Amino acid sequence: MTSTPVTPDVSPLPLMRLATGFWAFKALAAADELGLFGLLDRMGGATPAECAEELEVSVRPAGMLLTACTALGLLRRRADGRYVNSAVADAYLVPGRPYHFGGWVRMLDRRLYPGWAPLAEAVRTNRPTTWDPDRHPHLFATEDPELLDVFWEAMHALSSWTARRLGEAIDLSTASRLLDVGGGSGAYAIELCRRLPQLKATVYDLPSVCPVAERHAREAELGDRVGTHPGDFLADEALPGGHDVIILSMILHDWDEETGRALLTKCHAALPPGGTLIISELMVDDDETGPAPAALMSLNMLIETEGGRNYTAREYTNWLTAAGFADIRKVAFEAPGANGALVARK
Repeated sequence: MTSTPVTPDVSPLPLMRLATGFWAFKALAAADELGLFGLLDRMGGATPAECAEELEVSVRPAGMLLTACTALGLLRRRADGRYVNSAVADAYLVPGRPYHFGGWVRMLDRRLYPGWAPLAEAVRTNRPTTWDPDRHPHLFATEDPELLDVFWEAMHALSSWTARRLGEAIDLSTASRLLDVGGGSGAYAIELCRRLPQLKATVYDLPSVCPVAERHAREAELGDRVGTHPGDFLADEALPGGHDVIILSMILHDWDEETGRALLTKCHAALPPGGTLIISELMVDDDETGPAPAALMSLNMLIETEGGRNYTAREYTNWLTAAGFADIRKVAFEAPGANGALVARK
């Protein structure tokens, strides 16, 4: 006799949304790669047939992509049947916009999407999947110049808006000299100098990276206030002095605890009495149950680094205290590259 299976009390729809999540990302990535958002901006909207002609594709896939992007909130369909960019696409997905997010989309598509495919292997082996530590000294050594350019464009897009939110959340009106350790493209230095006319900033990063920050500073017309200091914050015995604020943005999650603690000790030594250290990160909750953006970014550190992960505010507080910092407080905000910051005083 066959028994009737018991129907579960919960719906499988959440699993369906999880399982097909990559569909939405690939629709975004394909639209960006094809130049759809720039096309719609230039044309002031277009029909599926017009998009097909301009993109040199058939009408069927053009219409399907337009429908998918509309369903995802990236486009709007007007009453006349023409598709136009939504507000979020207009602000962030049209090339040339100040906070263009396309580099981040392309980096995810070309580097991290393939790297996440063997995630189970990364869990089994505790090794990155986007580069081979046995063949290369660090993750950037495997990059071709074009992909490296995409990486820095991605980091600039991610960091610029995050820096803007941090500047709104933390009062830096008395700061005069900022040191951005591992500052990459200079996004934090540029955004904070835009907000604070009294501030000057130094981007401290590898010699090969400093020209990227210098270029962005010139383009922002801040070359006289945003400078660079070539170096290696892991190998150098000391960080550059003469700054009353040091910021670490999405830096500590790249490394293991021992390396992170050592870097905080260097930061403490480089600051004057009363100086401020800011750690800006996607922090995992203290009970390690979420939030999802921080937890998933932590998994991303598994495929990208040898020892990094996203840490909790409690862990950072313990490290800061051991390094000699005091008056440690957490400031919450929401941004693409951080859900808050820890602010500490020497």
